[in-house]
Formats: sequence, C-alpha cells, structure tokens
Amino acid sequence: MTNLRICFEQFKELGGVFNMDIENDAQRMLEKYPLCDHCLGRQFAFLGQGLDNEERGKIIKTLLTMNAHKMVLSKDNRGIKLLRILSENGSFPMATEMLRRLKRRTKEPRKCFLCEGHFEELESYVEKAVEMLKEYEFETFLVGVKLPTEVEEREDEFKAELSVQYGESLRSEFSRVFGKMLCEKTGKLVNFANPHIVILVNPFNGEMCLQVNSLFIMGRYRKLVCGIPQTRWLCPKCKGEGCLKCGGKGRIYLESIEELIGEPTLEVTQGGEYSFHAAGREDVDVRMLGRGRPFIIQVKKPRKRKIDLSDLEKRINMNANGKIEVRDLRLADKRMVRRLKLAESFQKTYNVTVKFDREISDEDISKLKDHMTNIIIRQQTPRRVLRRRADKVREKKIYETKIKRLSPNTIIMRIKCQGGLYVKELVTGDNGRTSPSVSEIVGANAEPLKLDVMQISTRSERR
Repeated sequence: MTNLRICFEQFKELGGVFNMDIENDAQRMLEKYPLCDHCLGRQFAFLGQGLDNEERGKIIKTLLTMNAHKMVLSKDNRGIKLLRILSENGSFPMATEMLRRLKRRTKEPRKCFLCEGHFEELESYVEKAVEMLKEYEFETFLVGVKLPTEVEEREDEFKAELSVQYGESLRSEFSRVFGKMLCEKTGKLVNFANPHIVILVNPFNGEMCLQVNSLFIMGRYRKLVCGIPQTRWLCPKCKGEGCLKCGGKGRIYLESIEELIGEPTLEVTQGGEYSFHAAGREDVDVRMLGRGRPFIIQVKKPRKRKIDLSDLEKRINMNANGKIEVRDLRLADKRMVRRLKLAESFQKTYNVTVKFDREISDEDISKLKDHMTNIIIRQQTPRRVLRRRADKVREKKIYETKIKRLSPNTIIMRIKCQGGLYVKELVTGDNGRTSPSVSEIVGANAEPLKLDVMQISTRSERR
C-alpha cells in the first residue's frame, strides 16, 4: 500500500492532465488492444518521476477501474463495459473481481498485444543468464536485447495509430528491467561504456548468448637474445601445415615473443585465444634492451579476470628461461591498443656496431657525428621489407648521435631518433634508398654488425 500511495502522489503532480488526457488515451489503447501493466505504462514512460513502467500501468488501470466503479454506482452502463475491457484486455485482477461481485460473466484475459506476455518470463531468462555467467569472473555487464523485426514494426504501428508521444521502446524497457533484475541476482554493476560481459537476449524465443569482452594486460618486454621473432613466423610455403622447406615444423622459428608471453597468460586467465600488440617491432637478429618495448596482450573470452599480475610476470619470465623478460604488467583497455600502434609517438634509442671496408679517421667520426645530429633522414621503404610494407618515402628525424671507436675500422653509434627509422639501412644506405646514410657521409661501405634497441620512450615520458 505504501508504494501505491507514493505512486498516486507522483501522479498528482500531473494535475488535471491525467484526468483529461492520460485517462482517455489509456482507455482508448485498452479498447483496441490487450496490454499488460508494463506495456500500458510504457506509453507514458516520460511522465512523472520515480516510477517504473509496471507501476505506471498498475496506477492507470487502478484509476480507470475506480472510475468504472463510480459509473456503475451511478447506473451508467459504460462502467460495466470499461470493467470488461480492463479485465480482458488489461488482465487487471481488480476489475475481474469487481465484475464477479456484480455477478457479471468474465472471460479469460487476452495475451498482451505488444510483448506477448514475455515480461512474465523475464525471471526465468535472468536465472538462465546467471547460470551461464557462473564460469566467468566479471564485475560489470550490459544487457543487449534483440527483437524480431515484426515485433518492432508492430510497436511502431501501434505508436503511430494511437499518437503515443511520451512512450519508451519495448527494447529499452526489456533491457533495463533485465539489467536491474540481473544486478539484484549477481551483485554486479551495469557499465554502458566498457562492460566485462554483454548478455545478448531475445525475449521472444528465449535465445541468449554471452559476449565476453577481452582482457587487456600491458607491460614492457626485454628481448635478451637474438634469433627470436616478435610474432609467430609460419612457413611461407605450407602456412603452418609442415613441408620439406620447414622440415615438417610448419614455421621458420619454433618460438616467438608473442608465444612466450601469450601462452602463460592464456593459461592463467583461461581464455579462448590471444592477440599480441606492440609499439613497433625489432628484427629477429636485434635485441630489445633498456626498459623494454611496450606491449599489450589481449586475451579473448577470459574466464578469469582477477589475476595476480606479479605472479604472472614471474611465470612468464621463468618459462622464458632468460630469452625474454617482462616487467611493469598492469591492466589496460582497448583504447590503449590504438595508442600503442602510433609508433611515431615513441622516441627510440639504438646502439649499432658499424664496420667499414677501410680504416676511418677521427675527422670521419667527427663529421659523421655532426651530420647525424638534428637531421631529417629520407628513407624509401627498404628492399628487405617491400613484401609487407608500402613502397614510399618516409622522413624520420635523428635527434642526437654519439660515437665511440672500437677499432680502426669499427665504431659503435648511439642514435636517438624518431620511431620508424630503419637503422640498418641508415648504415648501409640501401643503394641510395636512404639518404643521408653512414656510408654516404663517410664515403666508405659500412655494414651493421650488431644492433640493439636500448630505449623506447613515449611522449609523456620525455616531458
């Protein structure tokens, strides 16, 4: 009684508008179509505050029943007619009971024209969702509702025919009511922006599925040895099936950084599969030292989200057996993957050991240092990567270069530059495709003997 009294107080705010408009509109709807409490109340969803549509529907039907009773007491035959409408098309117990007391025959209530009675089945749908969710760890969710086309068309025609101005959509109410019930059952929260799980339900046929959103873990990796690619490198001939070229292995390299990080992560999170994202890549024969290269491992359909990242870090490093090392693991999101792909936003520092085909003088070294500081390098896509990169000219800046002599014809260069610079080609010149180059400046053939990435810094880290 308390809730009903509060509801009536809410409707008092509408004053005479209810008596003149809402009452007439609701009666007109019920005369033409059977409507449950939800579907009648939903046509006035944006009127009043603090009510759900089921409460609105009950209030409207209560007031119409009271009005009908008043007419009966006044010997107005329209009262009996209205009670029959409320009993048969409104499925309203109060009106049915009143007809029985007046010794009038009653008929079985008709199924709701709009929802076909499926609001009554929501409890069972919610129980089904709770059961499906048991195998997943999650804190937030979102409900998505799929309706048959004919149901949505029927609702649109209903609104147009009866000039509904303040109504909410059937899809919206199903989603909200389902979500509220699921919140109460699970204690989890609705999140519209970035939910852990989306429950997709069709209340008209009971079909339901879960869309488990990915778990993103960010960190940095150090590659301590050469000979390991960043990602899986399948045999180009057999595409992983095994052939004579790859010795039946199906791949060029048996392991990768992606797998050394991804497999332990997949085991801990009990996910379906994973994807590896990194801020650029180093060649197979290049080490990644310093603080390491930023990466994100994306686990798809994870069953476990509450994981000890410190423990995962130790597990990855132990399994890698000194080949790679990860650090600074933390949770991330999809937006950070896009930021990670913007390699130009990362400043990189390389150590490259360079050997010349002749002895070089101190003047050559001084000249090379001067020409390789605060300069723009023009690089046409190197020939060695043309199979996977567009053939175009890129401009990259070198901020600073430091040089140390190792022998009469060997030096080590420390180059701080913009991300995306091909350092091997910076040394050789790649037959003129990179200019200026170390070979061009010194006037001698130069080749890189050893290349290490020493540091990758984001813009925020450089401020």
